[in-house]
Amino acid sequence: MDRREHLKILLAGSVGAGLFLGTSCTEEDRKTSEEIIEQGTGYGYGRTEKEKEHDRQIRSETFFTDSEFQIVGILADIIIPADETSGSATEAGVPDFIEFMMKDYPPFQVPTRGGLMWLNNQCLRRFDKPFLECSDSQRMEIIDDIAWPDDADPEMEYGVRFFNRMRDLTATGFFTSKMGIEYLDYKGNRPGFWDGVPDDVLQKHGFSYDQKTEEECIKEEDRYRVAEWDENGNLL
Repeated sequence: MDRREHLKILLAGSVGAGLFLGTSCTEEDRKTSEEIIEQGTGYGYGRTEKEKEHDRQIRSETFFTDSEFQIVGILADIIIPADETSGSATEAGVPDFIEFMMKDYPPFQVPTRGGLMWLNNQCLRRFDKPFLECSDSQRMEIIDDIAWPDDADPEMEYGVRFFNRMRDLTATGFFTSKMGIEYLDYKGNRPGFWDGVPDDVLQKHGFSYDQKTEEECIKEEDRYRVAEWDENGNLL
């Protein structure tokens, strides 16, 4: 079983589908989410004013430096590379998700930035150059030392904890992205549509729908319409 299948199993249950659905985003996703925030409560969103302000604040800030963000992308693609069934973690927008998480959950910031520094220091000590200047084989030499907790040397403990966190964030970001959900073939809860009692059954028992019922209760085009009521409790 490859790493993607391992991560799929871990995330397909209670953790994956419910955690930050759609937060890892493409430019189009980000534009849509910002439009929803600006327009107020949108279909399927329902944010309060305080929550919308929180989202705007997060999107106005940047946590990672350019070099840190590049390293995050490389690590994400090491964890979930592209294959014949799906794109890579970066193609799913995972680095954006991890950037979001750093701001949405500040306790992640110090250990993540510290882990990136640790990674760079390991590269400088072994290869006399930072992570971004290392070859793929040099990078993987260090990753192999921290990617398998049961086999890691005690001196690699800090790196192991850092890589575990990156693996969790990458898996969560990928499997809650549009690409990841399509890879899981996750259908979720889909609204059904009741189009009334079949005509032959109604006729058999001598019944029929009146015009008001047909206009207000059996209209497929209104299945996503949010009900609005006047001050007297009448449907608008």
